Amino acid sequence: MKLFRMLGRSIRDAFKSVIRNFSLSLASISCITITLIIVAIAIMASFNINNFTTEIEKDLTIVVFLDRDATEEDIKDVKTNIEKISNVEKITYISKAEVKKEMQQESEVLDKVLDGYSEGESPLKDTYQVKVKNIEQIKDTADRIKKINSVSVVRYGEGMVEKLVSAFDSVKKVTYGVVIALVVVTVFLIVNTIKLTISARRREIGIMRLVGASNFTIKTPFIVEGMILGLLGSIIPIIFTTYGYMAFYKHFDGYLFSKLIVLIKPEPFIYTTSLMVVIIGILVGMIGSASAVKKYLKI
Repeated sequence: MKLFRMLGRSIRDAFKSVIRNFSLSLASISCITITLIIVAIAIMASFNINNFTTEIEKDLTIVVFLDRDATEEDIKDVKTNIEKISNVEKITYISKAEVKKEMQQESEVLDKVLDGYSEGESPLKDTYQVKVKNIEQIKDTADRIKKINSVSVVRYGEGMVEKLVSAFDSVKKVTYGVVIALVVVTVFLIVNTIKLTISARRREIGIMRLVGASNFTIKTPFIVEGMILGLLGSIIPIIFTTYGYMAFYKHFDGYLFSKLIVLIKPEPFIYTTSLMVVIIGILVGMIGSASAVKKYLKI
């Protein structure tokens, strides 16, 4: 009970201190607000880039062409052997008849050409479309499929896929690196701002020590105050994140530049991002205050 009373008193004193030292508090809140807006933008960009690369990877498919003389039994055996490969996620069978129908619908010229072939003379082949679990292992998976009996040709965009995977990996690393760097810079800026705020109140801390207050009693209100500043500083970034992203999504109709780049739907994305911004704000405020009281003021 005593601990709860102390925490309640610390929270009350922290709110009073924020109001009493309004100009200093406003400086800290402004710094937190600006840096959290930048962090929020970086987080949203990071998630969307990751989503884009993931969607592209999902569309990458291994196309397996079977021998023209493959029997129904051969076709089933090929499927069974492909399913044994651990990296295979999904297999879709497309018969010669289905391929022919699709090609005829796409082009009148192809329609006329393919009509000239009987079913036994058709140059088309039965195929399997294979989705993989890990795109980085697509080459190894394709090489294993090539060795299966009755498999004629395997295509997956050799060369280009490897370059795409490498590019996506680099983009993800750079994006995560930028976000981490921004968070570190944010922590540094806010910690130093709060240090200046607490430095201006040395006399207040000195009086508390003279009356015999323990280190815990002195530090707790400042740490709570830092958390309050972080929370208040996250309000505008949350509004910016919520309404800004919704407007951005609506303006581009869910796509950026082309139908290839699909933006993440606002809900629940904006709530997740807002929660992250609040947590970062509170944690940074807490860390900044604790650091300032403990190290800068030598308590």
